Amino acid sequence: MSMPESPTAAPCAPCAPADADGPLFDDKSRDALHILPMAMLPVSTPGLRRSKLIKNARLETVVEVFHDRQTGSGQVSAEHLGSLFPTHTKELRVDMVQIAKLTRINSFDVYTLRKELRRLGIAVNNADHLKLSEGKRGELTGYMKDFTRPLLQQVYGGEERQVSDVSEILAMLANPDREEALRNLRLLSEKLKVKLQDIPDFLEEYGDVFLSLAYFRNCLDGLVPEVQRFMKWAMDAKESDLVARDRQMVKMLADVQSKLTSITTSITGRFEAFDRRSKDFWNDISADSFRAVRHDIESHHVTIGGVLCGLAVKMALWKQRFPQGGGGPQKRVEFIRSEILPGLDHIDSIEKKASGR
Repeated sequence: MSMPESPTAAPCAPCAPADADGPLFDDKSRDALHILPMAMLPVSTPGLRRSKLIKNARLETVVEVFHDRQTGSGQVSAEHLGSLFPTHTKELRVDMVQIAKLTRINSFDVYTLRKELRRLGIAVNNADHLKLSEGKRGELTGYMKDFTRPLLQQVYGGEERQVSDVSEILAMLANPDREEALRNLRLLSEKLKVKLQDIPDFLEEYGDVFLSLAYFRNCLDGLVPEVQRFMKWAMDAKESDLVARDRQMVKMLADVQSKLTSITTSITGRFEAFDRRSKDFWNDISADSFRAVRHDIESHHVTIGGVLCGLAVKMALWKQRFPQGGGGPQKRVEFIRSEILPGLDHIDSIEKKASGR
């Protein structure tokens, strides 16, 4: 079993499921881009129920069998699981078929998993496991206001409504508290060609589509400044005469900078396009225009998740290894060569294909 440094979720409030020994995974694991708690799935091997599939900084999928602050992260490649569970050979053989499929998924965020698990024919124990936690939904309220404001204006006009959570927004729309709001809701149902009694289902679907966009944008907004700080840290290594005289080192640094700039610029452009299309929807409200917006956003879930997951695990490891910045030029170059470069072409390839570059 290897024990490399890898970004993993810190302990936090528990969430279902649980057994006699306590919760099998926490909300932070469920909300993460790079973690898939095995307890979400019908696992046959008892010892695997508390393990997680995680992406390491090289974007390899490994099985994390334990993680705590004292001992770190205990990771093993999937093909070596047999040595850990010698008394459950039959059960492990069943689970390995599933794990082999899961290792090919580029991101473990709930929105990517919804699509990829369905495509792979893998069930989940509870559909709620593929929803963001209440805590994360609360964090995303600010982002969701951008998407729900036009909807609130359609129903409530110019009246300012105070909300603190996404669920409040949806409840407000599903249960209008004024005659005028109810009339507007009827008009909305006519424009959408949705029966009034079906409006709550539409609102839930609308909320979920844009909650996914808010989730990914929140991830992106946190990552872009980190990537920019990392690039400055990396490029500062060229100030060293030793690095500046080495053409291969200089070229490697330039390639990393070019790829990271291209990736972040391209994916930011995709989000700007989503913003434009969602605004167009409110200029031409119809069931067809909503289906088009929904399809546009959902068709990008897997690629956006893959790109953001890749960047997230690399930036997390950089912060873990160099929490205060620093590090001599040689250390920086070696870290970039051994931990940042592996898998970077894969991230770049995902983004290029998704954006049509």
